[in-house]
Amino acid sequence: MDVHEDAEKNVVTATFELPGLRKEDVNIDVRNNQLTVSGETKQDESREENGYAVRERRFGRFSRTLPLPQGVKAEEIKAGYENGILTVTFPKTSVEAAPKKITIS
Repeated sequence: MDVHEDAEKNVVTATFELPGLRKEDVNIDVRNNQLTVSGETKQDESREENGYAVRERRFGRFSRTLPLPQGVKAEEIKAGYENGILTVTFPKTSVEAAPKKITIS
């Protein structure tokens, strides 16, 4: 997982490399100001090689959790999946949580 922050756009981008997974195998949940990306891989390959039956199996689960800035709503989180790369973006700070300048009278 790679996490990058863009201060100009006020956006955080998390990138996950998930080779061999379909987007249907990946779950993204938001709970208690935490973003959790999880999934499961199931690959079963069979072939004949030099008169032998060769079977390769790969199974596994993964889960990664990121803390979200205070006040980020689930509808502000965007996700895209292309060629085994999952990209999740969300605001660094919400509009309500952004500091406001108070002028002294």
